[in-house]
Amino acid sequence: MTEQPPPDAPRPAEYRIEDLAHLSGATVRTIRAYQDRGLLPRPERRGRANVYGDAHLARLRQIADLLDRGYTLASIKELLQAWDAGLDLGGVLGLVAEIDGPWTDEKASRISRADLDAAFGGTSNESAVAEAVELGVLEPLPDRDDEFLVPSPQELAVAAELHSAGVPLLAISGHLREVRGQVEHIAARFLDFTTEHVFQPFLDHPPTEAEAAEAAALVRRLRPLAQQTIDAELARAMRTLATRYLRQHLSEALPEARRKAAARVPEPQGAGGANAPKAERAAGVHQPWPAPGQIAGPRTATGPATTAPETTAHGATASESVVLPAETVEAVRALVGAEHTAAFITAAARREVQARTLDALASGSPRRTPPSGPAEGPQRSQG
Repeated sequence: MTEQPPPDAPRPAEYRIEDLAHLSGATVRTIRAYQDRGLLPRPERRGRANVYGDAHLARLRQIADLLDRGYTLASIKELLQAWDAGLDLGGVLGLVAEIDGPWTDEKASRISRADLDAAFGGTSNESAVAEAVELGVLEPLPDRDDEFLVPSPQELAVAAELHSAGVPLLAISGHLREVRGQVEHIAARFLDFTTEHVFQPFLDHPPTEAEAAEAAALVRRLRPLAQQTIDAELARAMRTLATRYLRQHLSEALPEARRKAAARVPEPQGAGGANAPKAERAAGVHQPWPAPGQIAGPRTATGPATTAPETTAHGATASESVVLPAETVEAVRALVGAEHTAAFITAAARREVQARTLDALASGSPRRTPPSGPAEGPQRSQG
């Protein structure tokens, strides 16, 4: 025999979907969408009617509260599943808050269409704006055709700076697509790595309150590591590649005859030395700036002037003058200014020598004295 409730016990509330929508503040369409996504339990079926109860109303209010706090529907579904499994939502909410929280200190801003056009040369470019919206660099604001949300002001500022330097807008957006794909690959690898070595113990069962709190603390600790790693590695890569690229392009900027002369082994004095004919010196066959990966080694006593400093008997360092091709000097001067030209060329040569020394030490081979000419010295890879 089924036990009946006491006569004075209140009957559970029952609602039609329209009543539930009115009481919860959600629309009928939203309630049905929540049911389809598994966020809301199915109603009880009575004949041809669906009947909802207080549990449905409470769940709708929970969902609305979590949405107001910034959670996504996917995260809310995970939280509610944890709640249904009997877990205390305190730790779980903390974990989801850490995961869904911002991964940067940068704050979004707004920009008017007039300011946007002014930042990119003062002319309106509808295709470029559409491309920026597609990439998420700009987000349209509801009911505002003349203003955009800027999720990352730094990213927009970089694009404006590149454009002012002469880079076309479509080239900038294409570059961003390429960089974004590579960065997303790096992020996925970092997540795979931390999941395997840090979070795996929390993933093979529903976490307890203590485990959820521990996992949230780990997320908080590890959050900055990805960006710190990328910042350090990008700085290292730029430091390694920038000088190499600069030397390569400076060499390519020289006329063909001078580049051939740069790769040629210097001949004894008279063929390109201080006593060479003026026509030869004007053609650049004397002491050219080394090609990429080449540093001129010490010369013999009868050869052309050396670029390396010499130590006197008293331990002082004496400098020797070297005539460089005019195009090379002009290119460096345009890059760093006249007052820094000599220091830049000196630093570039020293860096090459240091890099060779490091390469030799890393390979375990003894350091050797460079041979008498640049064409005979070891060649560093330009890859």
